[in-house]
Amino acid sequence: MNAELDKTQWHQIVRPYARPESRRSTWQLINTLVPYGVLWAAMVWSLSISYWLTLALAIPTAAMRVRAFVLFHDCCHGSFYRSRKANSVIGGILGVLGFTPFHYWRHDHLVHHATAGNLDKRGTGDVPTWTVEEYRAAPWHKRAAYRILRNPFFMFAILPTLIFVLVRRFPTPGVDRNMVRSVIYNDLGLAAFYLPLGLLIGFKSLLLVEAPIVLLSAGAGVWLFYMQHQFEGVYWTRAAEWDYLKAGLEGSSYYRLPALLNWITGNIAFHHIHHVSPKIPNYNLAKCHRENPAFQVKPLTFRGSLTSCWLHLWDEANRQLVGFGQIRGESRRP
Repeated sequence: MNAELDKTQWHQIVRPYARPESRRSTWQLINTLVPYGVLWAAMVWSLSISYWLTLALAIPTAAMRVRAFVLFHDCCHGSFYRSRKANSVIGGILGVLGFTPFHYWRHDHLVHHATAGNLDKRGTGDVPTWTVEEYRAAPWHKRAAYRILRNPFFMFAILPTLIFVLVRRFPTPGVDRNMVRSVIYNDLGLAAFYLPLGLLIGFKSLLLVEAPIVLLSAGAGVWLFYMQHQFEGVYWTRAAEWDYLKAGLEGSSYYRLPALLNWITGNIAFHHIHHVSPKIPNYNLAKCHRENPAFQVKPLTFRGSLTSCWLHLWDEANRQLVGFGQIRGESRRP
């Protein structure tokens, strides 16, 4: 973090960019949902020709669903439209498309922003991450479960679909009524959207179209979220030392992507800026990065992100993420 800048100066840097523009936001909805609808219809049409063509079309269709989720994400932060009601309404609609209840996810995600990088406040809206000592002290069956969870194949190929299709259909026990209603409304929205579609094109066709879209979009979404906070040099510390700005600038990555992927992912790769100021709309993140040297941090490359897949535990003594193979004495445990 640039030590020469205090919190007031950081606020002055980001403030000009934290201004939603209704026309730009509405255009983003159009250039996302219209192509998505056309591609989805093309997938249905392709079923009568070749399922290989259907699967090929699933790739750009899933990409547009990922983009729609980023717009949903902006609505959750109140950065897509200036109107709180507009963000809630549009966010609720996009939440149906993304299999995610708006107010429920919004709560957990705001907790994530308030606690990212804080070792004493893990567990809500983040990727489960144990310290080395926690792993060593855990019984064998819990360590085995954690290993399965952090396995890249499970993390990016199996877990995402389980989360979006199953886990988000039910509220966590003990949450308040508003959160429960959010889940119920999302479930009802899914039923109102997909039941008529299934009756129109057939439920088998619906499954053949939706399954690859869900697998690809959910996997890509979890991949992006993982890379935003699990990388070499990431910031983690205990609550007594935790700092919001450091958590944003050092605990969130700048994932360097090609221009097309930045467009598809709504510039969410500029995640360090997003965590410093969540009120910046996605379409202003790249501009903020380009115009302010203070945000020129070391980028996470694609090669570096592949390495990150094998970092599973936080080593408090050395302040770094490490892999299971780097833990001394692990093999002596039963």
